[in-house]
Amino acid sequence: MNAALQVDPSQISIGVDEAARITDCTRTGIYKAIAAGELKAFKIGRRRLILVSELKAFVERAAKAGAR
Repeated sequence: MNAALQVDPSQISIGVDEAARITDCTRTGIYKAIAAGELKAFKIGRRRLILVSELKAFVERAAKAGAR
């Protein structure tokens, strides 16, 4: 995963595809994290969105868990 997430500062939320792109995870990995409760997401209409702040927290938790 990237150490610094490159997100437009004006964005509050992003879609699953963008979350996968900026974290170097797969879409399936993002959906699995959502299903496991590791990453919070919500739906507006048919679109599943993730708060940028939640994505950053998810990456920080993953980095701490993977630190040696």
